[in-house]
Amino acid sequence: MPSSKPESRLIKAAGAVAWRPGPDGEPEILLVHRHKYDDWSLPKGKIEPGEPLPVTAVREVLEEGGARLALGRRLVSVRYNVGGRPKRVHYWAARVTSTDDHAVPNSEVDVIDWMPATRAVGRVSYAHDHGVLADFTRLPPHTVPIILLRHAKAVAKSDWKRGDASRPLDDSGRADAKSLADLLSCFAPRVGFTPRPRLISSPAARCLETLRPFAQLTGAQVREEPSLYIHNHASGTDRGDSPPSIAALVSEAIATGEPTVFCAHRENTPDLQAAVLAALHADPAPGDDAPAGFDLPKEWKDSLATAGFWVLNLATAPTGVVGSAAPPPAPPARAVSVLWRWLRPRGRASADMPGPHAADAGEAGSAAARPAVQLISADRYDLSEP
Repeated sequence: MPSSKPESRLIKAAGAVAWRPGPDGEPEILLVHRHKYDDWSLPKGKIEPGEPLPVTAVREVLEEGGARLALGRRLVSVRYNVGGRPKRVHYWAARVTSTDDHAVPNSEVDVIDWMPATRAVGRVSYAHDHGVLADFTRLPPHTVPIILLRHAKAVAKSDWKRGDASRPLDDSGRADAKSLADLLSCFAPRVGFTPRPRLISSPAARCLETLRPFAQLTGAQVREEPSLYIHNHASGTDRGDSPPSIAALVSEAIATGEPTVFCAHRENTPDLQAAVLAALHADPAPGDDAPAGFDLPKEWKDSLATAGFWVLNLATAPTGVVGSAAPPPAPPARAVSVLWRWLRPRGRASADMPGPHAADAGEAGSAAARPAVQLISADRYDLSEP
């Protein structure tokens, strides 16, 4: 018997503000025209049964607009009524990695258009799209994900008589690992110019097995790091006890400017979180809940569910531009060099961005003009929610 609860009638959907660099370097937004309704809107669509919302967003934008995506930060969601039922649409900022010119026209969309966000506001047919576009434009569009993943569900300790490091995933954990492959590829795909994601894991069998389907899907190699194995440490590891090598791994990942997935344990995920904040000079002052200029989500200190993960979206920007807080220290010379090499061929290095030797030479402008890596969003994901 169908449920009469209001949420059971909710239509769930997902879409994206899909963007690509325009001729002047500013992002162009993908809009779609639906011939049935004669309207212009952001591409979106309803979820399939059991489908995670990020997977819905990627699938629908490809089906409606022919664009393949790498999802970035979450944007505001919108809610309205359709045929007497409430509908909620979740959106992401999403970089276009490639396009399929033969995807349009299709059964829903007859025309697509690309335009700057300021013009897109005047083109869309519905007011609820205005807020989504406004949220997109308030922060840098181009981000690189650092993903902190807790391994999937393993065989219970009481049922495993061998060493802890060899304790494998159970049946549900293996199923979740397969689901994670599709979900993680929404944020770190191997399509177009997107770098193959870097996969760094605890050597524990349960972590390696969690990443294996994603590694097979993307063709990436899993790098085992002993410092990410907890050796049966008790939960609640004190932040001051974080192994220095964890901080070094995180700093290295940020410096590469490439999508990176860390797979670790419930006990040391907080150490990874703290290392990211410290590496970005965004560590909260004692007694503060969030770094200056950025509000950490309320779930930041909560433990991840098995197979749950954080996507930390990082962007490069001149120091002192985002927010009103004092500019953070300039990144080390190696980080500047790597970021320059990664951004320049993709058209994301601006004319006033210092070259790879500027940090060493002290040239190419003042410290305020040097690029800094900044935390743009921290988004939490869980397989238990669609």
